[in-house]
Amino acid sequence: MKQEILELLEDAVPSVDFSASDRMMDDGLLDSLTIVQIIGELSMEYDVEFSFEDLVPDNFNSIDSIVALVERKLN
Repeated sequence: MKQEILELLEDAVPSVDFSASDRMMDDGLLDSLTIVQIIGELSMEYDVEFSFEDLVPDNFNSIDSIVALVERKLN
């Protein structure tokens, strides 16, 4: 699943190297508009809904944290 999500995000947001950082939010690589775009892509691809509580920096700091968020939503 990780590779699939990585490819999806790299296609959707080519300006961000999702595999290069474990602190994408903390380092300012992602902004609020990018997060909205990521959420939209993941929602459409995996047919999951995200809540306001999901929109915390820890869920978007790395590709691993994004994958974990999607996996939680699928279960």
